[in-house]
Amino acid sequence: MSTANLADHYRALTDEQLERLFAARPDLAVPVPSDFSVLAQRAHSRMSVARALDHLDRFHLEVLDALRLVVGPDHRADREEALDLLRHAPEFSARRALDHLVTLGLAWPDGETTLRLPSTLEEVASRYTAGLGRPIAGLIHDERSDDLAPVLAALHLPSVPQPEATAMISDAFGDPVRLKTLLDACPPEAVALLERLAGGGNPVGAVREVRRPTDPSDADTPLRWLLVHGLLVPLDASTVELPREVGLALRGDQPFGPVHPTEPAPTPTATVTKDRIDGTAAGQVLEVLRQTASLLDGCADDPPPVLKAGGLGVRELRRLARAAGVDEPTAALLLEVAHEAGLLARTTDADPTWLPTSSFDVWQATPAERRWTQLAGAWLTMARMPALVGTRDERDRAIAALSVEVTRSAAPTLRSQTLHVLVEYPGPLSEPDIVSVLDWRAPRRSGRRRDEVISEQLGEATTLGVVAQTTLTAFGKALLLGEDPVPLLAGLLPEPVDHVLVQADLTVVAPGPLEPALSAEMALVADVESAGAATVYRLTPESVRRALDSGRSGSDLQSFFTARSRTPVPQSLTYLIDDMARRHGGLRVGSASAYLRSDDPALLATVLADRRCVDLNLRRIADTVLVSSTVVNRVVETLRACGYVPAAEDAGGGLVLGWPEARRAPARMPRSTPRGASEISLDQDYLAGAVVAVKRGDEAARAARRAPVLTQPGEADPGAALGVLQQAARDRARVWLSYVDAHGGVTARIVRPVAVGGGYLRAEDDRTETEHRFQLQRVVSAIRTPD
Repeated sequence: MSTANLADHYRALTDEQLERLFAARPDLAVPVPSDFSVLAQRAHSRMSVARALDHLDRFHLEVLDALRLVVGPDHRADREEALDLLRHAPEFSARRALDHLVTLGLAWPDGETTLRLPSTLEEVASRYTAGLGRPIAGLIHDERSDDLAPVLAALHLPSVPQPEATAMISDAFGDPVRLKTLLDACPPEAVALLERLAGGGNPVGAVREVRRPTDPSDADTPLRWLLVHGLLVPLDASTVELPREVGLALRGDQPFGPVHPTEPAPTPTATVTKDRIDGTAAGQVLEVLRQTASLLDGCADDPPPVLKAGGLGVRELRRLARAAGVDEPTAALLLEVAHEAGLLARTTDADPTWLPTSSFDVWQATPAERRWTQLAGAWLTMARMPALVGTRDERDRAIAALSVEVTRSAAPTLRSQTLHVLVEYPGPLSEPDIVSVLDWRAPRRSGRRRDEVISEQLGEATTLGVVAQTTLTAFGKALLLGEDPVPLLAGLLPEPVDHVLVQADLTVVAPGPLEPALSAEMALVADVESAGAATVYRLTPESVRRALDSGRSGSDLQSFFTARSRTPVPQSLTYLIDDMARRHGGLRVGSASAYLRSDDPALLATVLADRRCVDLNLRRIADTVLVSSTVVNRVVETLRACGYVPAAEDAGGGLVLGWPEARRAPARMPRSTPRGASEISLDQDYLAGAVVAVKRGDEAARAARRAPVLTQPGEADPGAALGVLQQAARDRARVWLSYVDAHGGVTARIVRPVAVGGGYLRAEDDRTETEHRFQLQRVVSAIRTPD
């Protein structure tokens, strides 16, 4: 079908109607079409029509199906006939849905009661309109005359060749009385089979064997009886289809089937106070922040390599999850979110690894509510589905975390739609209720895995603290609606504490989230034993040695615990610190490849005789010095593993102290999620500007089609052209300007002269809103155009 009529329809719309069209179908306005003909072609394209259908709810699709059922070969449908099919729905709702389809450009008026539909609609819409099969003529027109002979005989029709056979069978099925008589003669088992196909939403059925008897008397089963009488048509060796005429007859006074003018309203499964929901989620927020930091610290301590195909290996993911105390799906989710938030990146060297970025250090120093907002905001907009990690792709290969295979462009849209259900229907809601609402709102997006995907995304939202007990939290709602969740979350989280409680068993209890400086110091001097509302640290000889290695002295550690502990420092901790400080540095390791020296010859003799150190290839060169062919770092690590407390020294004999510098990947900005044109929200200024641009461009394009015959050089009157240009500049009028271009050819365009002088013409092109300069000596002619 030509798009000329659609372009004329758009030209007749008001500015307000065009703005509504662009707002409902943003892909038509991005980029702005040059004129109404381009707009019509874009709106008529398969991709644009498919995008528009994807955003229709179930009732609008049912109304569109009603139009498709009554449409003719010229793509015209009678509005009243379609409304008659929808007579069981409220008339006001049906008419309003029809008007909305017109607003979307999926139908447009062509007379008082006639609507035209895009010809591309049948290519992208459901193959089976309203759950009905295709007309009998379309199903059998390719069958041979011999194959249709049993059908003609069963219907008591004369044997004729194709295409007369198809026409006769179609006429027989189009006769309501004759078709009713045929259905009344069906065996009960055959009627049950037909009713199942007519009311199930899919007119196609699978059977074990499809074989139409050559003689009606051989129809010894219900299926064969239906095949020989044409009530079912074979598509292949194992599939049959119910003709549309039969489906309509079986539906009786509801030819269109059940309609759904309103979305299902889910019922809360329980009564839970908002304070309880927000309190539960706030506790989860603290837990997810701790888990994310632990995972990224694990990446910094032992950077996992990047797979050749990209992503993080299964064993590395398992190792990081075990070290952070989380399961693998949670680890995959948090690593994906951290990567999206710019906290984790791959290095750029020859053997790339996954490392926290320098932004991670800044993130750790910010308040908890802002850290959560950064993570949750990244999750909400990322075009990735972490739940795919560990599943198999179409090549039966495992999908790795942080790999490109996790990318799904529809993820942010479905995530937003799922959470918006919780905005409109405060929970707790059951997952099937949420799925039923989404199936009504966007049925074309329903898929085999949609239930699983929604369940996975609700699980991710719960893990991140956006949702608790399938109820959206107050701060989660603010984040979803584009508001600032920080004040709401800050009021729910406990204030950071500046003290700890040291116990006699060398455990340290943090009665709440610690201040950043105190948290960093505790991470240096103690190991986390258990995390939760109150974190429990464990002091060990290794953790105290770690603090001494970083440059702290024994007196520094004693002062730290005295100042920060609300309980008296136990004597056992004092003894531990003093003992480790006394032993620390008793052995010194330097470069030989490495050497060991000590003022205690007996200590060196013990090390030399220790079988656990045999791999170091130690040998004595003096009473107080041993040398090794092994590098310094390995010597230090081996001696520590054997229970000694060595310290490295530099070339001048001084101790090498200090916390090792954290390894970081280059900082990267959080990734912005690319969105399709159909997901773009256009502001009012853009909509109004687009309408003005389209109308102006269409006017210029139509004027160009009425362009006068170009004047050739030598045929023009330069003086007359100059006079026309000067007068047009004074009147701000438009002219048809013919001029010689750079290639020596004559070109014409509509311009609005601004100034004439100095051998040049300055003029504006209304269509492109740009100013051009023309040499007057190149001007051939100028003709005033009517405004």
